[in-house]
Amino acid sequence: MKKLTHAEISEKRSTLETLDRVKKLPVYVVLNSIRSSYNVGSIFRTSDGAMIEKLYLCGYTPHPPKKEVLKTALGSQDSVNWEYAEDPVKVIKDLKKQGIKIVALEQTDENIPYYSLTKNDFPLCLVVGNEITGVSQELIDLCDASIEIPQYGIKQSLNVAVAYGIAVFELRKIFDNG
Repeated sequence: MKKLTHAEISEKRSTLETLDRVKKLPVYVVLNSIRSSYNVGSIFRTSDGAMIEKLYLCGYTPHPPKKEVLKTALGSQDSVNWEYAEDPVKVIKDLKKQGIKIVALEQTDENIPYYSLTKNDFPLCLVVGNEITGVSQELIDLCDASIEIPQYGIKQSLNVAVAYGIAVFELRKIFDNG
């Protein structure tokens, strides 16, 4: 086993010029009122890694060109299709009209395990909420389902960027292998 060099890794990756040929994961993501610029930048990086369809930054979620977002995004703001939309309700309603299933990443009284979705659930929109308050009830009311990542320790939840990473790569696995 030999660690790959940056050049060897880059040979296998898409470029900004070839992104239009990459098959994207049919997942739209709504980030609502995320507080931390660093979490948003991390979510950009993860979104690039999973090659999602589109990222919507809503509410008071910081967005490019904010320097703290860019610092953590490391250029992925250029490879991820994204837009700022103040009102997440409008975004979700518009996606629903397109036949996209809306799924909250949140603990609710009717949630299902994050790994139990199937390829038939795509395309879908993953709604991710604030670090402290989570996904608002107003947005949950618009969702078709909610998924939860089980917690086994004393804390009730994971960092939002970590939870997003777990969920979106599980969605990638479900879609690719479904």
